[in-house]
Amino acid sequence: MFFVGFWLESNVMKSKRCDWCGDDPLYVKYHDEEWGKLVEDDRKMFEFLVLESAQAGLSWITILRKRENYRNAFAKFDAKKVAKFDSADVERLMSNPGIVRNRLKINAAISNARCFLAVQKEFGSFCAYLRNFLPKGHLIINRWKTIEEIPARTELSDTISKDMKRRGFKFFGSTICYSHLQATGLVNDHLLGCPARRVSRVKPAK
Repeated sequence: MFFVGFWLESNVMKSKRCDWCGDDPLYVKYHDEEWGKLVEDDRKMFEFLVLESAQAGLSWITILRKRENYRNAFAKFDAKKVAKFDSADVERLMSNPGIVRNRLKINAAISNARCFLAVQKEFGSFCAYLRNFLPKGHLIINRWKTIEEIPARTELSDTISKDMKRRGFKFFGSTICYSHLQATGLVNDHLLGCPARRVSRVKPAK
């Protein structure tokens, strides 16, 4: 367990939301309330894993609009239940118009659930597994001023993606891995001046 304290980072830049979410209400809500906030719950980690693997080759807003359909289709993102899905479940999902009906991605979500459980067994939690890759376990706080500065991948995401691939995970290349780190708050890539930018201080709970 970790105690997380937050404070607003002071700067003299004019307050402006990160450009990438545009003005779509759903995208703005996701940016303001979720993106970049530290996730310490494995079910939420698995949710992002399923959604981000489904997003490969598509826009994130497309997946956000299907999010609740995914929640219902994938057992409310319970990895233990998804890991038990069989061929009948695959066909059920393939006939579901509310999700991306790509057989490879559906099969990957199921096999990823099994890999996810194996990681939990080895490390105690998937969250602990990911933190194992961070420098001394510290969150990465970037100080980008423009969206153009934000990378699509880094050496860190290369390393994690490679290790996850070795463990059997699919549809989780370095670019998707970096998106996962951003979304779950392990990497803070909110632009300087963004009102949703909160720098997190994390220390072991007493």
